[in-house]
Amino acid sequence: MPEERMSRDEEYLAALVSDAPAPYSVKVVVADYDPLWPSWFAEEADKIRTALGAVAVRVEHVGSTSVPGLAAKPIIDIALEVPDSSQEDTYVPALLAAGYDLEIREPEDHQHRCFTTRVERGHKRDVNLHTYTAGCVEFDLYAVFRDWLRTHDDGRLLYQTTKQELAKRDWKYVQNYADSKSDVIQAIRARAGVPDRSCRLY
Repeated sequence: MPEERMSRDEEYLAALVSDAPAPYSVKVVVADYDPLWPSWFAEEADKIRTALGAVAVRVEHVGSTSVPGLAAKPIIDIALEVPDSSQEDTYVPALLAAGYDLEIREPEDHQHRCFTTRVERGHKRDVNLHTYTAGCVEFDLYAVFRDWLRTHDDGRLLYQTTKQELAKRDWKYVQNYADSKSDVIQAIRARAGVPDRSCRLY
């Protein structure tokens, strides 16, 4: 595999973090696909919709746990659309009250906000909740890539093998592991007809 590439340096990672716990360094674990993952998503989606009501425009299961048969880090990735993700007062308090921690703000990247829950912090399961303004192109790109992986065994196998090899290495930040998958992700996205863009999921 290629040498580690730091596409996001440590200062940038530190700048992204809100008042929630800082980025953490852990051993990346890529687990076999668990058929319980869709039900875990459904439970989280119900919690989000209950907390936000009509503010939750769309809630989708994305990332590797949304692809049947694909090995993945056992973290449920969820993409959430709200009317305007820059207007935090319209949704952040409700998500905090529902138990999610606001961990990342990226105003320059489609006003992306990322909330998390972690078992190590006393939550029921590990979740990444990526929030965007309704109509944001990033949301649809995640869904297109997910749907392509669900129907193409060759791409799914290539991606799974890549992740399993990278997981054998030690990473200071989990994001460094994610960034090291970029070349393979872009190759698969090209096959799927998805534009060449960065992807924080999968």
